[in-house]
Amino acid sequence: MSSLEIMLLPAPQKLFLGEGCFQFQDEGLVLLDASPAQALISAGNSLENALWNCLKLNWDLQAGMAVPVELQSVILRIAPQRSVRQQGYRLHITETQVLIEGHDPSGVFYGVATLNQLINQFGREVPCLEIQDWPDIDARGVMLDISRDKVYRMETLFELIDRLASWKINQVQLYTEHTFAYRRHPDVWKDASPITGEEILVLDQYCRERFIELVPNQNSFGHLQRWLKHPAYAHLAENHGEIQTPWGAMQGPFSIAPVLPDSLSFITGLYDELLPHFTSQMVNIGCDETVDLGSGQSKAVCDAMGTGRVYLNFLLKLYSDLKARSKTVQFWGDIIIQHPELVPELPRDMIALEWGYEADHPFGEHGQIFAASGIPFYVCPGTSAWNTLAGRTDNALRNLVSAAESARANGAIGYLNTDWGDNGHWQPYPVSFLGFAAGAAYSWSVEASQGMDIIRAVSRFAFEDPTGEMGMLAFKLGNVYQSAGLMLHNASLAFKILQMPISELVNYTQVDTENIIKMREEAVAAMGHLENERMARADAGLIREEYDLAGRLVIHACNRAMFVRGDARAPSAAALHNDMSDLLERYKKIWLERNRPGVLQDSIRKFEQMLVEYKK
Repeated sequence: MSSLEIMLLPAPQKLFLGEGCFQFQDEGLVLLDASPAQALISAGNSLENALWNCLKLNWDLQAGMAVPVELQSVILRIAPQRSVRQQGYRLHITETQVLIEGHDPSGVFYGVATLNQLINQFGREVPCLEIQDWPDIDARGVMLDISRDKVYRMETLFELIDRLASWKINQVQLYTEHTFAYRRHPDVWKDASPITGEEILVLDQYCRERFIELVPNQNSFGHLQRWLKHPAYAHLAENHGEIQTPWGAMQGPFSIAPVLPDSLSFITGLYDELLPHFTSQMVNIGCDETVDLGSGQSKAVCDAMGTGRVYLNFLLKLYSDLKARSKTVQFWGDIIIQHPELVPELPRDMIALEWGYEADHPFGEHGQIFAASGIPFYVCPGTSAWNTLAGRTDNALRNLVSAAESARANGAIGYLNTDWGDNGHWQPYPVSFLGFAAGAAYSWSVEASQGMDIIRAVSRFAFEDPTGEMGMLAFKLGNVYQSAGLMLHNASLAFKILQMPISELVNYTQVDTENIIKMREEAVAAMGHLENERMARADAGLIREEYDLAGRLVIHACNRAMFVRGDARAPSAAALHNDMSDLLERYKKIWLERNRPGVLQDSIRKFEQMLVEYKK
């Protein structure tokens, strides 16, 4: 047996393969060697679950070592001297015993996560080996968008948190604009199926048991249109007119006006209600993309002082409020990085979140600016799933690995992998699995994990498909965007074709018909992998439906583009109508399987518009 036959996600820093194997017997004990032993309960329970789920073995946990030697089968121990790095561990498997020694309880938990993956692959006979492992980056997070438009059901969140914990992710954020059930502001969230305070309390506890920090996330400057459109908050808006943005003209409101005293008290009032539900001492206040700043109520002040200074002043007011609450503030760094001369004025205990989602994003250049001023920062790449139907595989992988490499080179203290829901959150849930898994791997051990077979790893550890077929499907369907011959920023062409009305597509001359046909053929070929998968997940049937939906939407986009071009090979308007009608019903059904009903109607509006177009 060679080390190449062992697959782990993330790949460990050091692995030494021995001879022989350890065999799990029908009876055995998992010994918790720590004081107090309760510090290792989560790790012990994780191993118990793996033994039962994979091997149908019902082993017990036992504290201490005062048991017969023959029963000392698996030992979980806190031993900082054996793994000197925080969260690190040593896993030593001999023919007679399995020993996991962690620097701390989280290190033992991560050692068990590695052992569980070995059990998943090898069953009762796991190979003798020694692993020495630790993370490259201390904070390794995932941010889920629950504001545009999906608010996940609790069952969805629980399952995902379990899986992320098994990949050694230790931070989760739920990006919130208006989807927390603020009891003082029911009109804002009443139709959004928000997450409640009680649900956050439960989720926070669930995360802590798995060594994940649930960080509160409330956008506090831009992206507040869902508040500011209501009469009770309209007076706080920067601008209710047309706004010129980097992505084109849009109708306000969008950002809160920072020059109004009531703006600050409004935001800090949200913190009053939100923050007590979390044990985390960190809070992400957002403050990104304030594109309308200086266009309305703050125009005179911005003209006099500069928009960068006005932005920073409001940011520091929010910081001061949270500092008084003993909170550590995270904020998106895209605005302040446009004013590098102001970066040194940031407090040294604020955390800048350096985000970018293209393969060539300058993480290194921007990271150096924060590092030079002594500002702690995270790198924040993304899954590249949003504004697509099936993902952008190659872009995601390059973006994710570039962020990890830059983090190591420039001393980032965290890595936050983002998964957004722009423009309807059309991507089915499992389309993000590849990005989640790759981000977890690269943020833990970027050099070791780059040699990993990402297709097989995602197939086994995300889809629970040992054949590799689901990993291949996710990889290939996520790459058909490249066949169009037109690379769009932060989006795929198929998605754009479905988002645009026919009246605009007629004049969209950048689409090449032959490339569209090639994209359709590649999507059909990729979908063939569904025939041979062998997923063991409880929701395998739903995942098949979700990927079938993603593939069919890509194919429909191709047919729609050909129809608009008048290509003889395109389906008729009636055929497109029938296909979209069926897709829409499937979309609604699948949405409700994992998400709350909330703003489903907003998400499907453009699908319904297509049905009207095809009827004309």
